[in-house]
Amino acid sequence: MTDDTRNSIHTGQDAIVEALGKGKLKRVRKLVRPMHPGKLASLLEALEPDQRQTVWQQVADEDEAAVLRHLDPQMAATLHRDSDHGDVDADLHDQEENVFTHIGSVRDALQAGKYKRVGKVFRHMHPAKAAGLLEALPPDERSAVWETLDSERSGKVLVHLHEEVRAKLALEMDDEELVAAARKLDLDDLVDLIQALPSGSGRQLLLSMDEQKRKQIAEMLSYHEDSAGGLMNVDHISVRADVRIGSVLRYLRLLEDLPDHTDKVMVVDRKNRYLGVLRLSRMVTSLPEAKVSEVMDDEFKPISVESSSHEVARLFEDLDMLSAGVVDGDGLLLGRITVDDVMDIIREDSERAMMNMAGLDEEADMFAPILTSTRRRSVWLGINLITAFLAAWVIGQFQGTLEQIVALAVLMPIVASMGGIAGSQTLTLVIRGLALGQVVGGNARVLLIKELGIGLLNGVLWALVVAALAILWFGSWQIGGIIGAAILLNLVCAALAGLVIPLVLRRFGIDPALAGGVILTTVTDVVGFFAFLGLATLLLI
Repeated sequence: MTDDTRNSIHTGQDAIVEALGKGKLKRVRKLVRPMHPGKLASLLEALEPDQRQTVWQQVADEDEAAVLRHLDPQMAATLHRDSDHGDVDADLHDQEENVFTHIGSVRDALQAGKYKRVGKVFRHMHPAKAAGLLEALPPDERSAVWETLDSERSGKVLVHLHEEVRAKLALEMDDEELVAAARKLDLDDLVDLIQALPSGSGRQLLLSMDEQKRKQIAEMLSYHEDSAGGLMNVDHISVRADVRIGSVLRYLRLLEDLPDHTDKVMVVDRKNRYLGVLRLSRMVTSLPEAKVSEVMDDEFKPISVESSSHEVARLFEDLDMLSAGVVDGDGLLLGRITVDDVMDIIREDSERAMMNMAGLDEEADMFAPILTSTRRRSVWLGINLITAFLAAWVIGQFQGTLEQIVALAVLMPIVASMGGIAGSQTLTLVIRGLALGQVVGGNARVLLIKELGIGLLNGVLWALVVAALAILWFGSWQIGGIIGAAILLNLVCAALAGLVIPLVLRRFGIDPALAGGVILTTVTDVVGFFAFLGLATLLLI
């Protein structure tokens, strides 16, 4: 071995050891893969055993045999065994492709340093499921997995991650890797990524694009994130109404590929004003001599660029659309929205509603730092504590009554619990109606009468049941009558509160799913305790 070769190996070893110390496996992979097999073999022999295994895991599968031929037979046998090729594909084939079946195998592979197994698991998974698997891993393991993914795969996975996790992992990439990953994304996904990054990183990513793409992205960024403009993509196909179907078909055949979810072609005039759509199903069954204007659907309405994302989702759901054009105030075609983007909105809305009911942030990382998670949850706990003290204060006003009649303390939780359940039923129904646009000022009064009727009938029914049980339990007709009256009153008030609270919160711009449950619980507790203990004080003391 020449001195130059030794120096080159020593330099390469220092760079690799430095990258290993920082956990930069992508950097190691970049240093290793261009190396000559003989040089790489010499470098492997110079490394410590744990470093050697980690570096070996970064060697391309197709280069392994050439490197093994230059190694000592015993070391070659050890590294070949560590490659772990034999059962990876079989295991992946046998396992159902979901997060739960892969978490254990990924964590075991990471602990054993089998990074190639990890990489294969993620290459076999859909980007959305890979994102879910990443979010299910603790931060250290998540970063280790992230280092095993190539730039193209990283970009596809990034757009499916929740915002907080996405920003953290994107910041772990160097500028060159981030740009390489971003260039593989569709424009709408690229816009989402730029919005999720810190301003400096997002601006640098934007400046790395060519002028045409930078202009398109800047225009899309000018629209609100939760509007049709923020959802749309510019990768649509448009044709004029006066051309023939045969010409359109020839034009489509010249394209390398159609944009994803293309089920229709947009029809525009010479000034790019939207006229309608030409469905692919209608186009392929029409005569080539027919004009687009003869077979197009001019009743298919576009979506205004200013429409909210919730309005867009409702339109897609009601009309079973796969895609729809987006126009500005002058009717100019700007882009289109596809069903995959709408599905993301629906999923995010459902997650937001579920998390908000517990006072949590739907974008929060499940493995966020303890102090960060504590701060987020403490606010909600504080609000609940205030409402609990309010209910306790009401009970305290009747302390003398409770001291004289112990049975009231035993029965008191029943009144509040029945009111809480009844109110939650109405609250859930109204929040769903608001989300779907089914509850508006015109029908709210009718819904109120209906819910009050339900509350009254249920109140009478369960008041009789609970009163009878209380009489049998304590042998007192008075206590039975008091708890029955309190339940009746609380169920009617619960129905009223379940309808009014979300309407009032929506009027003030507050998400009913976030605050409605806490306010409702406070109302039903206070009304229930006050009614029960107040009646007992008046009639028994």
